[in-house]
Amino acid sequence: MQPRRHPPPAPRPGAPRAAAPLLALLLLLALPRAAAVRRGLLQQTARAALHFFNFRAGSPSALRVLDAVQEGRARINPKKGCRVDVAFTTELYNPKEGAERLGRCSAQVFFRNQKPRPSVNVTCTRLIEKKKRQEEDYLLYQQMNQLKTPLGDISIPDSHGYIDPSLRPIWDLAVLGSSYVMWEKTSQFFYYYVVQLSSMVQWKTDNEAIDFDYTVLLHEFPTQEIIPCRIHLVWYPGKPPKVKYRCQELQAPEEASETEGSAAAPTDFSIV
Repeated sequence: MQPRRHPPPAPRPGAPRAAAPLLALLLLLALPRAAAVRRGLLQQTARAALHFFNFRAGSPSALRVLDAVQEGRARINPKKGCRVDVAFTTELYNPKEGAERLGRCSAQVFFRNQKPRPSVNVTCTRLIEKKKRQEEDYLLYQQMNQLKTPLGDISIPDSHGYIDPSLRPIWDLAVLGSSYVMWEKTSQFFYYYVVQLSSMVQWKTDNEAIDFDYTVLLHEFPTQEIIPCRIHLVWYPGKPPKVKYRCQELQAPEEASETEGSAAAPTDFSIV
């Protein structure tokens, strides 16, 4: 089973990082190709809002992906940043047969100059009833506790893009934790997709939470770099996930750097 909406990786470790200032963005919006630039900015905003929403919702059974941007507008202040209001539709990351596929979200996102970690306020219509989501999350929790697959160096999906059904709980939880990393690294010029889970170690805890370390490969756009991120995720059904991470930026050796962060409590989102 292939992961949804994942572009093929095209690593270029030495590629220069884009550095377009907000003034340049203003100029682009004034050119004849402004419609395409505006559409790209609205899509970027919707993706950032969804990463934030997925992590804060804390439910691997209710992960969403972007379906289509419906409308939006941007206000750009060259000194402060870019505020974008956007309305868009979503669909379930793992749609179930007979379940409603599309939902609606509205978000206000503020990109601070060229800095990552945009401020997000997002509201989405419910796609799965709360009781159903809780049941599916607990089933996934039980599957994780009963895993017999040897852990360590693994590749999810494999080289052919296939995910073994027995490994699906690991992948879904990895995407949940990675959503926080992708939101925190996103700016108005850079966005990310999870390409592959490359290693995993699961730990036993006293409070019975799922606690594991894993490494994911993130595909960064527009640089096309593949960035490995080591993530520590603690999750229990119905409770906010906790994440700590460290990413290795794959630039020229003399420019290599690391970023890290952590998060826990849910804020600034709602399901109606």
